[in-house]
Amino acid sequence: MSSTELPSVPPTSVLPKMASVRVAEGERLRSVGLPGVTLTIRSRPPVREGLEPALYVHGLGGSSQNWSALMALLDGVVESEALDLPGFGNSPPPDDGNYSITAHARAVIRYLDAADRGPVHLFGNSLGGAVSTRVAAGRPDLVRTLTLVSPALPELRVQRTAVPTGLVGLPGVAALFSRLTREWTAEQRVRGVLGLCYGDPGRVTPDAFRHAVEELERRLQLPYFWDAMTRTTRGLLSAYTLGGQHGLWRQAERVLAPTLLVYGGRDQLVGFRMAQRAARAFRDSRLLTLPDAGHVAMMEYPETVARAFRELLAETADSTPRG
Repeated sequence: MSSTELPSVPPTSVLPKMASVRVAEGERLRSVGLPGVTLTIRSRPPVREGLEPALYVHGLGGSSQNWSALMALLDGVVESEALDLPGFGNSPPPDDGNYSITAHARAVIRYLDAADRGPVHLFGNSLGGAVSTRVAAGRPDLVRTLTLVSPALPELRVQRTAVPTGLVGLPGVAALFSRLTREWTAEQRVRGVLGLCYGDPGRVTPDAFRHAVEELERRLQLPYFWDAMTRTTRGLLSAYTLGGQHGLWRQAERVLAPTLLVYGGRDQLVGFRMAQRAARAFRDSRLLTLPDAGHVAMMEYPETVARAFRELLAETADSTPRG
């Protein structure tokens, strides 16, 4: 291991405290132990019995909190749960230190199998979109519909604004960046992230900004924060290089579930031009393009995304789950 490489941290010594994580009104948090991983699950109690289950998977550097607004809007439509991927949010690192896309997908599958909740309406944003694509392709019995918001699928010509994020996966870069930005305040860091992820950062309310700062301050204190970011970025970049049946675009073609694709015209991380390619790759797809949205449309325009999902449900209401 290089002297500048961040070491792996044993998860047993760094389990974060559940009480320090913000829980929005109507939400609950619980911890679920599975083989090799412990996942934090954020849920909303169903408003009535008989609702079909939904599971939400966040993006790189995000958490289950990224889905709170959309989950609230879908009360009465689905029974919502969002998970924190291993090493993110309030979930500790995986026991084996494996942050590959396949490992994240395996964690999602293990949870769905253990909870016996499938098939679910599966949602994924960015990294979570790549993970959800792999889950839907490999375990079609677990996925009723698939909704992908700016999924991180391989691009031949990566946007220049996305290059710095990708560089975090290179050996030593995360440690160097951590040293160079040691004096940055949490407020400065959050403003930078919002500027990168939102089409219009002005849509973020003062309360939402304050909550984001508090969450980042908490996570920066975790000894595995940069390690999880580095290794997951590296895992995503590695997935981009895979060919054959393991390639993400090939797996997208194997997805059987009705799929809703959401792309933002101001996305600085996933090229808007990829929307049409994705629409062609997923065999049963419908495409929602939001010209003013950035990388996290479910946070910027949750009402629009919720309406599109309800339309997807209406279209597929009479279809039998495939698999």
